[in-house]
Amino acid sequence: MSEIIKKPTFLFFTFLVLYFMSNLQCFSKILDIKTPAKQVIIYDHVVDKVLFEKNADQPMKPASMAKVMTAYIVFDRIKDKSLNMSDTFLVSDKAWRMGGSRSFLELNSDVTIKDLLLGLIVQSGNDAAVVLAEGISGDEEAFAREMNRYAKLLGMNNTYFTNSTGWPHPDLQTTSRDLALLTKKIIDDFPVLYKLFKEKIFTYNKIKQSNRNSLLYTMNGADGLKTGHTNESGYGLIGSVNRNGRRVTVVINGLNSKKKRRYESKRLFNIVFRETTILSLFNSKKSLAEANVWLGDKPKINLVASKPFKKIISPFELNKTKIKLEWMDPVSAPILKNSVVGKIYIKIPGKKPIQEDLISSEHIGKMSSLMRVKSILKFLLYGDIIAK
Repeated sequence: MSEIIKKPTFLFFTFLVLYFMSNLQCFSKILDIKTPAKQVIIYDHVVDKVLFEKNADQPMKPASMAKVMTAYIVFDRIKDKSLNMSDTFLVSDKAWRMGGSRSFLELNSDVTIKDLLLGLIVQSGNDAAVVLAEGISGDEEAFAREMNRYAKLLGMNNTYFTNSTGWPHPDLQTTSRDLALLTKKIIDDFPVLYKLFKEKIFTYNKIKQSNRNSLLYTMNGADGLKTGHTNESGYGLIGSVNRNGRRVTVVINGLNSKKKRRYESKRLFNIVFRETTILSLFNSKKSLAEANVWLGDKPKINLVASKPFKKIISPFELNKTKIKLEWMDPVSAPILKNSVVGKIYIKIPGKKPIQEDLISSEHIGKMSSLMRVKSILKFLLYGDIIAK
């Protein structure tokens, strides 16, 4: 739906278009959320913004959410072809004796990387995590050092791993912000392998277990990632939802029951998708307007936006957003392709206008000398700016 208003003069040309479309700095003014979780961060991948945070840099225990880093390292080994899904690792006595959640691996058995990954991700198997750690680094302590090396490379500056499982340890710590960063990286770096996180059921050794991430069963578009719980950390979750091309990740921790974790994670996602939307403009190099050309070898030129524009706004703001294009008309030749010829003003209610560049879509050269003289004379005599 659009409205075009033209104000033609020799040197100035303006029109107005009303856009009704939709497709990490904190955005908590729009998302005014109260939550019982001790640590929370909500991150929008499309606009690369944090929409809400609560104690996002406060140290916390990740519990089994630490297994996302274990998966990241295995994914990286598969990507660089030093590991294959069909390769096998031996189940050690240490792995076999691990308590907590398990994949029920058999002692001294050889298990494929694929089954170990599914055991790690779907069943949250501590035994699978230890087998992977020992298979890659020799022992779990060395693998923890590798986890910390990766954490530093990824920019997880407030994280320190002590094991592959998230098993309680005095020195183990992370933050919800660091876990959101890890989530972004594992999704961006390994889009195919990441699909393992949306598997709901895995059966190993004739034992069928369901994914503990309740979002996979109740939230449209949910495809990951990992729950966590220890007495010290409380109940936590890294959840990610991809809906109509918009991906949002929520990290919560410090809740006191599975029921509250399930309810709160779903509630937060519902708030995000109900109360915010993406104003997405200029995603292609489609012409926004046509300008006259003065003394060029072509009479017209298409004007386009210099880059795509994306911003999180409320549905109310979306319906009231106005776009104004402004440039001096005609545009004098020669005109280089991608040269700035005007401005785009995006006015969102209650906010300062946002300014973007309006650029030329092609190169237009000068007229020949004879045609230039003809055009100038015609303009002086009749007021036409284009010679025909």
